[in-house]
Amino acid sequence: MRGWWAGVTDPELERWRLVLGEPASAMGALGADGAARDAALEWLYGRDGDNDQRDVRRGPGGRSGGDGASTLTTVDWLNDINRLFPQETIERLQRDAVERYEINDIVTDPAVLETIEPNPALLRAVLQTKHLMNPEVLRLARRIVEAVVRDLMAKMATEVRAAFTGTRARRPSRWKQARDFDMRRTLRANLGHYRPDERRVFIETPHFFSRTRKHVEQWQVILLVDQSGSMVESVIHSAVTAACLWGLPGVRTHLVAFDTDVVDLTSEVDDPVELLMKVQLGGGTDIARAVRYGAGLVEQPRRAIVVLISDFYEGGSTATLVRTVRELVEQGTKVLGLAALDEQANPVYDRDTAQRLADVGASMGAMTPGQLAAFIAEQVAR
Repeated sequence: MRGWWAGVTDPELERWRLVLGEPASAMGALGADGAARDAALEWLYGRDGDNDQRDVRRGPGGRSGGDGASTLTTVDWLNDINRLFPQETIERLQRDAVERYEINDIVTDPAVLETIEPNPALLRAVLQTKHLMNPEVLRLARRIVEAVVRDLMAKMATEVRAAFTGTRARRPSRWKQARDFDMRRTLRANLGHYRPDERRVFIETPHFFSRTRKHVEQWQVILLVDQSGSMVESVIHSAVTAACLWGLPGVRTHLVAFDTDVVDLTSEVDDPVELLMKVQLGGGTDIARAVRYGAGLVEQPRRAIVVLISDFYEGGSTATLVRTVRELVEQGTKVLGLAALDEQANPVYDRDTAQRLADVGASMGAMTPGQLAAFIAEQVAR
């Protein structure tokens, strides 16, 4: 008796067939494109060691993408997925290839680098594997870094500069910007256009707040960034955030990367691509040493913000770290500890160390780059 699907012709059924693999072959034969997609998925996910535990086996009776998987090169696979899948799926497949299965030739093979479409997952992979690259490959990999950083800069620069343009005033404005929309005044002014049958207020005259310019004095913002392997997202976003802050009125930005060593990258802040190409991810972590270095950069304690971006797993002296943070706070310097600095600000950190720093006066939390810029702008405007 044939199954209710009666062959794989519906797109939804084909998706399930691709997800389930060969065990779902009773659903019917795949078309030419479907078979190619199945082979591409098998090339990547067929190397998953969990398949045996789940009784998903290759070969007779198990998942198989045909005999192409054994001869398919990385370049062939990338060409196939770019032809067969939408962009969102392509980026997910590439991310799994470099992060889950460590297929490093995606970012170390010149033939791949010449054709691959840059995306954030590949940027992370380049930063983690650039020590494996010869100069020619590194030159090609730089294209990925430049493209992704350019996109991040375009997005984040707007958020950062908006935080420094001024605070909302209660008086109305003729400038119409979504972020200054005055909801209450707009509703009051347009209540006459309420339609009870539709339960809607139709807006004929929107109203907006104006903004006052901020009068700012010179502040130092010292970003101390943990460059251990797990902090790659924070390193990327810190570099771009520092570049966005660079040159803003009232702000002088320092960027310091650390593991067990401390490297002052302030001279490269205005060029985040060059900065990221110099970062060396990995190694241990000596947070106390980095904070001592940052403390030595402070010129006017009450006009300084030290931002410590780390997972707070201290490989050095926790007692020295806590004591140095206490001294900074007592002299009037604002200390902000961030457990994450990517777009989602998902925190993974040593809560005990973070609590000890909070107990001596540091502000601890997790912020996106835009939120960090708003925090800095608020402090600078006081």
